[in-house]
Amino acid sequence: MNKKIGFDNDLYLEEQAGGILKRVDMFDNKLYLEFGGKLLFDYHAARVLPGFDPNVKMKLLQRLKDRADIVLCIYAGDIERKKVRADFGITYDSDALKLIDDLKEWGIDITAVVITRFDDQPSATIFRNKLERRGVRVYVHRFTKGYPTDIDLIVSDQGYGANSYIETSKQLVVITGPGPGSGKLATCLSQLYHEHKRGLEAGYAKFETFPVWNMPLKHPVNIAYEAATADIMDFNQIDPFHLEAHGKTAVNYNRDVEVFPVVKRILERITGTDSIYKSPTDMGVNRIGFAVTDDSVVQEASRQELIRRFFRYNCEYAMGFTNKETAQRVELLMNELNVKQEERTVVAAARQAAQDAMQKQKGNAGIYCGAAIDLADGRPPVTGCNSPLMHAASSLIINAIKQLAGIPDAIHLLPQNIMESIGNFKINILKAKTASLDLEETLIALSISAMTNPAAQMAIDKLPELRDCELHTTHIPTPGDEAGLRRLGINVTSDPDFSTKNLFFVK
Repeated sequence: MNKKIGFDNDLYLEEQAGGILKRVDMFDNKLYLEFGGKLLFDYHAARVLPGFDPNVKMKLLQRLKDRADIVLCIYAGDIERKKVRADFGITYDSDALKLIDDLKEWGIDITAVVITRFDDQPSATIFRNKLERRGVRVYVHRFTKGYPTDIDLIVSDQGYGANSYIETSKQLVVITGPGPGSGKLATCLSQLYHEHKRGLEAGYAKFETFPVWNMPLKHPVNIAYEAATADIMDFNQIDPFHLEAHGKTAVNYNRDVEVFPVVKRILERITGTDSIYKSPTDMGVNRIGFAVTDDSVVQEASRQELIRRFFRYNCEYAMGFTNKETAQRVELLMNELNVKQEERTVVAAARQAAQDAMQKQKGNAGIYCGAAIDLADGRPPVTGCNSPLMHAASSLIINAIKQLAGIPDAIHLLPQNIMESIGNFKINILKAKTASLDLEETLIALSISAMTNPAAQMAIDKLPELRDCELHTTHIPTPGDEAGLRRLGINVTSDPDFSTKNLFFVK
């Protein structure tokens, strides 16, 4: 079964590159372009816009690299509190390091890194030292004095002027960061101040993927963006400045609308002329809405993303990572579009698998975990459950690749004696609390088995077919399960329950 496509990625690349170059040509010296969202691996966009390449922004930069410098911003507070990027399970400072490496692999060098709102935080200082000692230019910008109300102080040598000027050489300067609140806007405005002090004309523009300004406010794509930012309390709204200035409806989000009068005044104070921008939407260069080819497909994909976000935030609440209001907000968004948990077909299948396992072991104490995956060929969900030998995720993946390879259930890919041997090694040597293998351990054992078992190799060859499949578990995955599922590229959700009563988990 071919995945339904609702987005033309090639068209988007052409439209977006053309839009940016047109904006660059509006300014004689430099354009500082704030790159919002994820520069690489934008899986949210890929999920809600089937056909979207999660690395399209990098392809865009490759087209523009002869004319562009890249500056990476990271908020010192995110480094200090070890904020995590959920889709990779790594902290924002680690993500920044990964991004620099990824850019190099694409043939693009970072011009500089800026640590924003720096206040001598120990972790941020270590991060700075680490980069500088590897030959990366690092600047630190402190909180801008007077922001946001005292324009005279902001646009002065004590405000933006207190920041070090970032040396760049290209006509286009892309300012990006690993996440929201990284200080990209302040860095752009600080640079504009320094440019104009040098007598050079420079401009500012913004490239955001979401919300999509030329889609309806309550379109599922825009609602899915609200769900994705529920933890930072973003919400979409009609841009009132755009409506007043142009008589046209456009969608923007609250932070851009709220800060627009301030940004407009700062730009006018820096340049000494009226701003060319009459609304926050005017500031944006976003052509994504023009590349949607099947609205019904993207609407359905966005409804599914709402459900994923609902499960994710409920799990984060259970683990203490977010507050109840965040999870409740996504539930309200689901209710607004009349989206039900059951629309994610793997949810009911996983819960049924757990119930079936409990009935088979009636009378035996324990926690019964179920898991289910929708394969791309359209067959009914494949299920798995936990056992003394395997976690539910391990059982599920083994069952799924056996079905894809056409291997009968009676054929064991991992002989029981080998599984028991590994389990005994975990308990007796590694002092683990359970012998049951998580997904990472299972995949390693499977690769060893493949050396002598052709069926195991046939199954391994099917693992790439699991990428982008939908999976649900009845319990929050353990670290080994989560890492394995992430590396397989599977879209995972889970019920907000734990697979053990222990507060501290040991593999």
